[in-house]
Amino acid sequence: MRLLIILLLIFSCRPKEFESLSSQINDRPVEITEIKFQTILDSAALNGSILIFDESTNQFHSNDFEWSNTGQLPASTFKIPNSIIALETGVVDSDTSILKWDGEPRRFESWEEDMTLREAFLRSCLPCYREIARTVGLERMKEMTSKLEYGNLKFDSTNLDLFWVQGESTITPFEQIDFLRRIANSDLAISNRTDEFIKKIMILEENDSFTLRAKTGWSIVDDHDNGWFVGYLTIQDSNYFFATNVEPGEGFDMDDFSRIRKEVTMAAFKALEVI
Repeated sequence: MRLLIILLLIFSCRPKEFESLSSQINDRPVEITEIKFQTILDSAALNGSILIFDESTNQFHSNDFEWSNTGQLPASTFKIPNSIIALETGVVDSDTSILKWDGEPRRFESWEEDMTLREAFLRSCLPCYREIARTVGLERMKEMTSKLEYGNLKFDSTNLDLFWVQGESTITPFEQIDFLRRIANSDLAISNRTDEFIKKIMILEENDSFTLRAKTGWSIVDDHDNGWFVGYLTIQDSNYFFATNVEPGEGFDMDDFSRIRKEVTMAAFKALEVI
């Protein structure tokens, strides 16, 4: 009798255990290698990876998952969390807060004027965000970047205003998408007000077909160029996340680097028949 009871208990538990294991397996995103993404990059004379996550199917698409797991300097993609930090700490009040130009010459003429936070984001105004970082200060920056769980950032008082474009800070394309998903799904530990502002600041393009929220990034270390285009497309009620990280290949014309990152990403979405 005792043996019968034990056997009944064992077999009554097995379906639940298998159901739990099956659920874990089914929840794990599928990784699909896309040769057509590689063709897009080859045609553009670029090395790197295009990583796209389809939230509705729980699938990652990429030409190179090893590259997508490799950390790079965040460069100006850090302007996304830096904007959040500026808003959360009260360094700026809203997306329309004015960032004053100090009158000193800047690298680009478009940076040499007062501008709103949203304008500074869209123009990728490095001096504006360096000043934000200095005003936030070391302790608050450490606290907030830890809270946001953004990449592997390494900084101290000596590089507080440049650590995202110089030094040893890194983030992978997979980590970029994890962060972007938490923005899109309002899963960051930030106020509703900041959540609303960052989603507005990030809008790069909006039309009848989709809304594109995104940020570029470009770092140069020892004459080595690395570029980002990260963000997400919203089509009706579905979000498609992307993190493109590329470097110029043989014969690439560097005059095209500013625009090509978006172009190859959008070509990948067309190849997937998303747009």
